[in-house]
Amino acid sequence: MKVRRANLSDAKGIAKVHVDSWRTTYKNIIPDEFLNNLSYERREKLWMKNIPEGNVFVAENNDGDLVGFSSGGKERNGKYEGYEGELSSIYILKEFQGRGIGKLLAKEVVQDLKSLGINTMLVLVLEDNKSRLFYDSLGGKVIDIVDVEIAGKRLNELVYGWDNINDLF
Repeated sequence: MKVRRANLSDAKGIAKVHVDSWRTTYKNIIPDEFLNNLSYERREKLWMKNIPEGNVFVAENNDGDLVGFSSGGKERNGKYEGYEGELSSIYILKEFQGRGIGKLLAKEVVQDLKSLGINTMLVLVLEDNKSRLFYDSLGGKVIDIVDVEIAGKRLNELVYGWDNINDLF
């Protein structure tokens, strides 16, 4: 397994992981109609825009296929005083979950944040997403619960915070 910084040629692979992992992770959480309408092409355009902004990392299997990605940077909301960084996304294809790839991808974002002088971090995750336990295992503490609406369905989003990312990993 290889983890590295993403480049523009990764956008198509990131889009595939993004859509496929949403469809497996959020099945029975987000309405099927929404998940079925996700588009590789639209996600690829999104990642073509996001990759040059930096802080995007990919995990490749031994065949060079992308199996996961993460992204992060400065906290985007401004609502949580004292939290400067954010792990904004981390997705891994279902068949590659549980192999330590998530930790490798999160570590890259954390190292990037630290290089920017950022020592605190947030991540937002749907309460019904069992992958939230990953953030518990990394020592994240739930600091807020936010009501969100996705595809007409009301859901709770947990806000995990880390007061000091210097001790992570």
